[in-house]
Amino acid sequence: MNAVTFEKLHELDQLQLRYMDALDQKCMGGWLNTFSHNGSYICKTLESEQANWKIALILDDCHGRLKDRVTFVDKIWAGTFQDYQTRHFVQRNECHLTDEGQYTMRSNFSVMFTRSDTGQTGILASGSYHDVIELWDGQPRFRSKKVVIDAPLLPHYIVYPL
Repeated sequence: MNAVTFEKLHELDQLQLRYMDALDQKCMGGWLNTFSHNGSYICKTLESEQANWKIALILDDCHGRLKDRVTFVDKIWAGTFQDYQTRHFVQRNECHLTDEGQYTMRSNFSVMFTRSDTGQTGILASGSYHDVIELWDGQPRFRSKKVVIDAPLLPHYIVYPL
């Protein structure tokens, strides 16, 4: 692993901020644009991750499935669920440049949610992001984002990615 410059860390942090802002703004197209054409998104529980189980809450293992998720949230599921507002918070813990020229980054996260029907706010999820980031068209993009949530159950269904 190679050292990462402060300038590159800033670029990678900006990618993470664009990712979170797109979700908090419910802009699924913006969320999709944080991934490369090789991108994948997997969300699983810590229990599943530690046991090395192949089960996931969300398994979008290619760019086509990421695009499908955008279509489902924006068009197919629209108006069929009780909506909620999210707020993402993140803390980068480590970042490394691999010999292949990609970046691996691990961050802690928490996502708060406010229900539209009650106005009550609570913690939707907490856990860690395990990211592989590559340069795509000269810009950093997620090649893979694995979301590992701490709790085995969530207090609310999830429509939007974490």
